[in-house]
Amino acid sequence: MPQASAVLAEPAAGSDFAPLLRQVRSAGLLDRRRGRYALTIAGNLLALSVTAAAVVLTGDSWWTLLLAVPAAVFCARTAFIGHDSGHAQIAATRRANRILGLIHADLLLGMSYAWWNDKHNRHHANPNHVDKDPDVGVGALVWTQRQAARREGFTRWLTRHQARLFFPMLLLEGINLKVSSVRDLKRQEAGERRVEAALLTVHVAGYATLLLSSMSPGKAAAFALLHHALFGLHLGAVFAPNHKGMEMPDPDGERWGHLRRQVLTSRNVRGGLLTDWFMGGLNYQIEHHLFPNMPRPHLRLARPLVRSHCAAAGLTYAETGLIDSYAQALRHMHEVGAPLRDGQGTGDIGRAL
Repeated sequence: MPQASAVLAEPAAGSDFAPLLRQVRSAGLLDRRRGRYALTIAGNLLALSVTAAAVVLTGDSWWTLLLAVPAAVFCARTAFIGHDSGHAQIAATRRANRILGLIHADLLLGMSYAWWNDKHNRHHANPNHVDKDPDVGVGALVWTQRQAARREGFTRWLTRHQARLFFPMLLLEGINLKVSSVRDLKRQEAGERRVEAALLTVHVAGYATLLLSSMSPGKAAAFALLHHALFGLHLGAVFAPNHKGMEMPDPDGERWGHLRRQVLTSRNVRGGLLTDWFMGGLNYQIEHHLFPNMPRPHLRLARPLVRSHCAAAGLTYAETGLIDSYAQALRHMHEVGAPLRDGQGTGDIGRAL
């Protein structure tokens, strides 16, 4: 099973990325933080356990639905840990990272670790490349006017209004992640498929048992729907600002080097400790894409080095606030659908925020 950009390829001696890599490595920013991750994992497991216990203790009450909020938040933290294991940020061996990923993705979230790694690996290799990055392929949403021009029927209507529908659609993302995971099982090798299918089954059985033993079927269904809606919204709100509305390499143009390819297609979101916590540190997306196996706690420390190097190389280092990052992403989606809106201009989606 491929690790998601687990190993950073050594650049050529004359590469414009090589000096930055040497700086970052000499600063110890690529060193693993096993102790930090051990505390993070233990704290998150404790938070999930406390939330589950609260569901049981609150029982068959509509007040239990309020616990869907912390459940979604701590499930997002679980997803961040699974993400980091896929990038080989946590443990020293492939096997250990895979075990951590299977526990946090398949067992705790009901989401396929192999599916996520395969998809995320291709994204990291060619971010925002319409022919190679699955995150900008044609799906419920589209990302270029060429893609939009091919839409028909309901999807054409969807594309016309995709900017205003984006956040409501994220409410379905939690369920979509699980459906996509199950669909991907047939792609996997037999041994891997057996392991993931077993863990996904245990997750579903455990989740259903927790809810149905604590509340009526109606309340259990309401809790599950709210939990997954908030989980999808949280993850989408974290990942949406990272690349949407940034440069998209021309498939027929020149091939960009690693530095240019990762910096120009990524956007950082600045903010204080609250923003860093909400986005799990992935608001330092430029640094994450340049150094995918760098431990997440080190990304903010690498930021000054990367900013300085980009300035010296003449590359734009995109960084903005959280609200403006959403405005830029929504504006791009709005403009993509502009040709399909009869006589309507692109407007200023930023005014709607």
